[in-house]
Amino acid sequence: MKNLSLIIIVFILLASQIYPQFTPGAKQIALSNSDLAVSDNVFALFENPAGLAQIKQDEAGVFFSPSPFGMSELKNGYLAFSHPMNFAAIAVGAMIYGFELYKETQISLGGSYNYNDRFYVGVVFNYRNFTIENYGGKNTIILDIGVLAKLTESLHFGFIYKNITRASLTSETDELPIEIHSGLSYKIIDNCTASLAIEKDIRYKASPRFGIDYAIIQYLALRMGLSKNPNLYSFGIGVNYSLFNFNYAIVTHQQLGLTHQLGVIISFNKKDGD
Repeated sequence: MKNLSLIIIVFILLASQIYPQFTPGAKQIALSNSDLAVSDNVFALFENPAGLAQIKQDEAGVFFSPSPFGMSELKNGYLAFSHPMNFAAIAVGAMIYGFELYKETQISLGGSYNYNDRFYVGVVFNYRNFTIENYGGKNTIILDIGVLAKLTESLHFGFIYKNITRASLTSETDELPIEIHSGLSYKIIDNCTASLAIEKDIRYKASPRFGIDYAIIQYLALRMGLSKNPNLYSFGIGVNYSLFNFNYAIVTHQQLGLTHQLGVIISFNKKDGD
């Protein structure tokens, strides 16, 4: 029965041409991962590591997706911690995905350099393990490199090359995703930012993405996003209270239904107004 369930899940995902693991956290997902030119919280480690050096205090984050598209077998979770230094930042994170028949785990170590608070460059090393029951496991190292530039106070640019070394599990090439993402963010007004990005997996069509993040009051933000290839719509809220930032996102897919995402970020030594 478990083997049959796995076959059905794989068939559905291949037929819909959608990858079930979302880049965390819940804020990014609510914006359809269009905000790589923002990347201003601890989950930048997974989205665009260049953004880590923007964070001026220690941050810890937890993200959990309990049942993507109604399938608990696809559940995934992430942990991350970042620490600022002079003109730089370092971060460490971990990921787990899947269930007893198929599982992925990952440990990530990243760093970011800040030049004059205008230009940022970051790199992250991901040590990933793939395990299939009764078939054993395989390990590989995946390298991601990103940049972020503040072109003006309102207009930012971001870029990341994921799996730049084309890491693979066997002698076959391009087994693991090789992706190039680029995007812009524009602060329309002080409390509202629009983001536009293009994601390109070399195996598939480009995926344009758009999102809006609107802080309607000091402690509450509303978010929405959309993407094409695959066609997804996302919505979310963020609640800031003291050191805590609580985020929720929901993603809709025409065939596969809804996916709920939850995240919490703790900003240590946070100053008033940050």
